[in-house]
Amino acid sequence: MTAQMRPAMAVCPGCVAAPSEAVDMAPTEARLALSLPTIHCQACISKVERGLNAHPGIHSARVNLTLKRALIEADPEVRADDLIPVLEGLGFEAHELDLATLAATQSDRAGRDLLMRLAVAGFASMNVMLLSISVWSGASDATRDMFHWISAAIAFPAVIFAGKPFFTNAWSALRVGRLNMDVPIVLALALALITSLWETSLSGEHAYFDAALTLTFFLLAGRYLDYRTRAVARSAAEELAALEVPRAIRMEGDREVEVAVSELAIGDLILVRPGGRMPVDGVIATGQSELDRSLLTGETLPVFAEPGTRVSAGEVNLTGPLVVRAEAVGEDTSLHRMADLVAIAESGRSRYTSLADSAAKLYAPGVHILSALAFIGWYLYTYDLRMALNIAAAVLIITCPCALGLAVPAVTTAASGRLFKKGMLIKHSTALERLAGVDTVVFDKTGTLTAGTPQLENLDAFSRAELAIALALAEGSSHPLSRSLTAAARAAGIAPAEVTELQERPGFGSEGQFQGRTVRLGRAAWLGADQGSQTAAWLDTGDGTAPRGFLFHDALRPGAAEAVAQLHAAGKEVLLISGDTTAAVEDLAHRLGIQKWLAEALPQDKAARVQSLSDQGRKVLMVGDGLNDTAALTAAHVSISPASALDAARVASDIVLLGQDLEPIAEACVVASKATKRIRENFRIATLYNVIAVPLAIAGFATPLIAALAMSSSSITVSLNALRLK
Repeated sequence: MTAQMRPAMAVCPGCVAAPSEAVDMAPTEARLALSLPTIHCQACISKVERGLNAHPGIHSARVNLTLKRALIEADPEVRADDLIPVLEGLGFEAHELDLATLAATQSDRAGRDLLMRLAVAGFASMNVMLLSISVWSGASDATRDMFHWISAAIAFPAVIFAGKPFFTNAWSALRVGRLNMDVPIVLALALALITSLWETSLSGEHAYFDAALTLTFFLLAGRYLDYRTRAVARSAAEELAALEVPRAIRMEGDREVEVAVSELAIGDLILVRPGGRMPVDGVIATGQSELDRSLLTGETLPVFAEPGTRVSAGEVNLTGPLVVRAEAVGEDTSLHRMADLVAIAESGRSRYTSLADSAAKLYAPGVHILSALAFIGWYLYTYDLRMALNIAAAVLIITCPCALGLAVPAVTTAASGRLFKKGMLIKHSTALERLAGVDTVVFDKTGTLTAGTPQLENLDAFSRAELAIALALAEGSSHPLSRSLTAAARAAGIAPAEVTELQERPGFGSEGQFQGRTVRLGRAAWLGADQGSQTAAWLDTGDGTAPRGFLFHDALRPGAAEAVAQLHAAGKEVLLISGDTTAAVEDLAHRLGIQKWLAEALPQDKAARVQSLSDQGRKVLMVGDGLNDTAALTAAHVSISPASALDAARVASDIVLLGQDLEPIAEACVVASKATKRIRENFRIATLYNVIAVPLAIAGFATPLIAALAMSSSSITVSLNALRLK
């Protein structure tokens, strides 16, 4: 994916629109956010922070490696457009993000909330256990009653506070007429507390406040394990909204007026300078340049643009100024429609039911029926309400789905730890379960199977004199092929020739004067050469010989060939879907042995193809990194994106590939299958435990306290079984 550039001042629209008399109310500091998709280590962080802090007007710059993002505080006049060239000069790709939109997606406190509730349950249970030990040691009568009342004073507020997630989820399920895993949990907690309070009020010998607290602690531990297996999930649709350009330059006669994008209307003429991103969909009115369309289509190389060429929001203008006539603005732009596609796909994925929830559909009703029958049977047999309630509570506690609740997160945590060592981060709680069922793998091309950067392959075909001229011309251009040629020539020890009057012709190439003749490097059509089917930059040395082409190819990402081969060996069907040209996609598919491929696919085409496969009953794994892959990533059964992907792609995916090597993808499928097997084993363990324990509880041989201890032992067994995965 690619993140979005925006003009940089984080100033509210109201301030911009304020009358001139309010100048003294202007902000004294701007806050900017830049996406840095290519950083990968501490050295990168230090280099970026030093480079930014050395720039005039920067107050502070901090880099977050996990989010691949820089947060900058600077003078109000500093813009992201000023800082992006600085970072590119340091060798890092950079794009601006909308700080206000990102702030709205970073308020998830679920992890800290769960940890706090877990701590409260643990602290309270330890104190109540100490009081219970005194009762077990022989405290009686008034002393025993006092300890029970103190336990009640600790247990009730602690369970109400710590167990809030269970109460909330259970009520949400009951309100719509269904049962989930939290309903029997809440009933068990309520019965344990009510029974214990009743026993205490009647000066009974036994109270089970410690059982209720211990139960709450174990269940919260399971929830926290589940939370820790994934990164905080933000909405990919919200991340896409952060990529939209907030301001644009509107042409009003001969004047250039900077306005908010929300003020643009269809028919407006908008100036987009080199390096700027298109704020609207439209058609070029004047100017020639080259466009980077990788954001929307995944095309490796820039495309030539001239009057009449249609452009889309999110495309980058590379070389020359363009004036664009707006044809779609705001919610009607391509970028916004892509966000809508992602939102629709996200809502579809949210309907996936985990194995634990599926088990709860059968488990919860069974537990309730057993507990109710035990209560009715014992009451009719003894007419002792206390005994009937105690036995009903014991049945609920002993059958409480703590083992089932831990069955999934315990295994997921173990599997996630194993995959993390291999360079894969599991984000979504059900990702492993879904990955285990995958039978079809769809790969994007650029930036996923390939490095996304062209590499020169025929340097040796040119003399050093020709390379010196080509290097001088290439250094005067920002075109990806020119940058690749420059790197290769410099690595070979070539020094640039003394080319004078060097200039870049937007959309065509570079030219200059060398020893009295014109030399040029650029497009085949400009130099009168036959482009052919391979990517090339053509050199005309001006000596009367025919132009010759520097040939380039997109290098494979490490482990790409091995990953595809292993997936084929595992019996999975592999497809390649890319927005790149037919020739480039066909060549890569042939190199990797992929039989089915689709080229020149738009984002909606990718999502539609994935959805079509799903409709055929296929379980699709989508692997992609571009903004144009986001809708397909969210529509897939499960998805993976590299860490080098932009924010929206990483957010949309279930698993993030932390390194450059793709080979762990095949291993992840194997680990997922083993993890699912362990989960099913845990369900069988929990079921066997219930088959043995439930009759004992119904027969009256297990008090609520014994039931809580038995429940804890089953949970420990499940956790130990999960550790076998490592």
